[in-house]
Amino acid sequence: MCKANDVNDLPVIFANADVVVINKPPGLAVHPGPKTPHSLEALLPQLALGRFVPVAAHRLDRDTSGCLAVARSRRGVKALAAAFAGGGAEKIYWAILSGLPATPSGLVDAPLAKISSAAAGWRMVVDPAGKASRTHWQVLDAATRLVEFRPETGRTHQIRVHAAEIGCPIAGDPVYGDGVGPMRLHARCLAITLPDGQQIRAVADPPPGWPGGTAPESR
Repeated sequence: MCKANDVNDLPVIFANADVVVINKPPGLAVHPGPKTPHSLEALLPQLALGRFVPVAAHRLDRDTSGCLAVARSRRGVKALAAAFAGGGAEKIYWAILSGLPATPSGLVDAPLAKISSAAAGWRMVVDPAGKASRTHWQVLDAATRLVEFRPETGRTHQIRVHAAEIGCPIAGDPVYGDGVGPMRLHARCLAITLPDGQQIRAVADPPPGWPGGTAPESR
């Protein structure tokens, strides 16, 4: 395991010659855009071992913190792409919700589709004609409304929409909640089985100020 200062200031939690997993801070977009000129993409050369410029293997929303896998070589690009496409990546998220669900655990089975308008922009909605989307959830700490989410699928904004679907949007969510304060969604654990059988497991601590530091360890 590498410490953050092993690779400049990027918070690295796993690293080998082909793959790096970082604990992405909230507020940092993965890719640049009109509203996010400063992004993680500009920092990834810090992780290079040679001429190959590392690339993110998947995405996290700008305000979502936690485990993000980065390919450090062309071999890493192919291996991570195959793992994610073939169901070899398991993700666990923590979220602080705006309310407490009615039951201690459950499953949201709600297909998602993308809609957009000139006035409001785009968002994901529950739609029977959408793509299959399934998320298991469990309350970890009722006092702080800390809930664990385990998605079976990887749809855009899946955790955020499914949290709203059970009547408890993620605290601070500006699209599916009230948008008050920072959004509290954290990619707690990432477990990847690569095509050659190698297994990678990284667990990321939540940002400062989060409750749940003594919550049950992600399994």
